[in-house]
Amino acid sequence: MKRRKLTTTLLLAALLMTGLLAVAACGPAATGDDATAAADAGSGNDDYADRMSSEHAGDSPSPGFAAEVAAAAEDDAAVETSRVTRPAGVEGAPGVIVIQEWWGLNDNIETMARMFAHQGYAALAVDLYGGQSADSAQRARELMSAVDETAAKDNLRQAYGYLKDELGAPRIGVIGWCFGGGWSLQTALLLPGELDAAVIYYGRLETDESVLAKLDTPILGIFGAEDQGIPVATVRQFEAALKKLGKPASIHVYEGANHAFANPSGERYQPQAARDAWQKTTAFFAEHLKPAA
Repeated sequence: MKRRKLTTTLLLAALLMTGLLAVAACGPAATGDDATAAADAGSGNDDYADRMSSEHAGDSPSPGFAAEVAAAAEDDAAVETSRVTRPAGVEGAPGVIVIQEWWGLNDNIETMARMFAHQGYAALAVDLYGGQSADSAQRARELMSAVDETAAKDNLRQAYGYLKDELGAPRIGVIGWCFGGGWSLQTALLLPGELDAAVIYYGRLETDESVLAKLDTPILGIFGAEDQGIPVATVRQFEAALKKLGKPASIHVYEGANHAFANPSGERYQPQAARDAWQKTTAFFAEHLKPAA
């Protein structure tokens, strides 16, 4: 198979230098064979699209919480943003692949990359929608439905390779929210023995033990108890399967929180839960991507 080439806009953020370089379209991946689990986890079918449309009804993307935290950082001027194919000054930093929500690679995701940059990571945000983003649930659904699974996996492998081979990242993690949360898990499944940490924010899950058996990446899962798109029952199935298989995982379900509770858009945003989840996220990455010498 002919290898796909990266396009020229994938978001790469690092202290003192940020670059934008986008990876071509990414999309939903298949889950296990169980029909119920597939529907709950979101297998990219119409049922999953319906669930996400319902969860995001009335929402619109906003920088909100991410901008708050970035503004509170010591010196945001230390992070510059420019579009480059090979940023200078980021070699040797641990890497984080940042995967968007279903809105696309927008200002909110760029701000999240900046937040990781402030913590010393080379944060590479893949563009799942080929340069497009949405400002309505209807448009987000259209973009999500148009993605290609094979291209997505190829792009994620190349994103990992860029951090590892081009920038020399000694350790690499992945994080994603909602649509991107499911792809965070899929990235860990794609790269057994290579990826060092994966964070899933209310993303579609895999519960098939035969699939999860190859997983060896430490997992941090963040979910809302009121989420109807990614039901708690599915979260607990996922957690139980990982425990049975002896996989390293820490799963947190926030009572009273709904889907997208860490997104400042809409009425589901829960500031206290979002901040606690962010603290858990940064501690998790520090543990696995910046271990003490």
